[in-house]
Amino acid sequence: MRDLKNKLTSSKNTSNIQSRKGKSFGYQVLGFGAGSSGSVYDIDFLVVGGGGGGGSIGGGGGAGGFRTLSAQEVSTGNTITCVVGVGGDPGESGNTASTQGGTSSIASDEFSTFASAGGGLGGPHTSNGGDGGSGGGGGASGTRAGGAGNTPSTSPAQGSVGGSRSGGTEAGAGGGGATGAGGGGTGGGKAGGNGTANSITGSSVTYAGGGGGSGRSDGGTSGGPGGSGGGGAGGTGAGSSGTNYLGGGGGGGGYNGSAPEAGDGGIGVVILSVPTDEYTADVTGSPTVSTSGSNTIIKFTGNGTYTP
Repeated sequence: MRDLKNKLTSSKNTSNIQSRKGKSFGYQVLGFGAGSSGSVYDIDFLVVGGGGGGGSIGGGGGAGGFRTLSAQEVSTGNTITCVVGVGGDPGESGNTASTQGGTSSIASDEFSTFASAGGGLGGPHTSNGGDGGSGGGGGASGTRAGGAGNTPSTSPAQGSVGGSRSGGTEAGAGGGGATGAGGGGTGGGKAGGNGTANSITGSSVTYAGGGGGSGRSDGGTSGGPGGSGGGGAGGTGAGSSGTNYLGGGGGGGGYNGSAPEAGDGGIGVVILSVPTDEYTADVTGSPTVSTSGSNTIIKFTGNGTYTP
């Protein structure tokens, strides 16, 4: 019986990590399923979770988890199921809680689920940020902790911690991004953490930026910008939404005499890079299919399957 080759890579850690059958990284457990007597070749994957929703008068949502799986051996006839995480809902008014983004994943008979968690929710006015792929920023009042990133734990880490507020004028902390922690401390609304660039599609795209924290017009505090890679921008009005299919966190909704709605988290994405001479066109769902050099790129923005 052959070994199943798996290399995990991230732009945060350029060294490859190779595992053998049965070894676990985070909540990825590789194993053997039904198998196939067909040909064997390698596929590269990018999996980004949905961003967390921004908090009302609060913190920015955390970015969805960012993970890559390189040179994964697959056999013909073994269907790969791709699930794309939805963006989290925003906080709508006052101290209303937002929600965490949805998990994105791939799985087949040959390898167990490989998943990127949704981003943590941005903390509403008087609450902490939520845990997730990247953590949500703390709310705008008092001392409010940012949510933990890389939850559940993976190696390399799938995301960063959300920013924490430590008092001062009311303003929200930034949500964490794939590469950088959300901004925190005192003063105005804080920036979301930056995302991570990846070129699986053939050109460099930055994914999974955190949402910016809220501001407050009657206190003279501006909102924070979103992180690179789809993070929403907080403000003194409505928070901007994270960019769909990049997994960015939603911006915190500010205060300008009322409590406008915060921003939605951005929808995640699952992308496959398949050698064109092996590509079967056996897909379900409605992925975007393109080519880059000698590879065919299958971009899932909703749930679907690919059968080698």
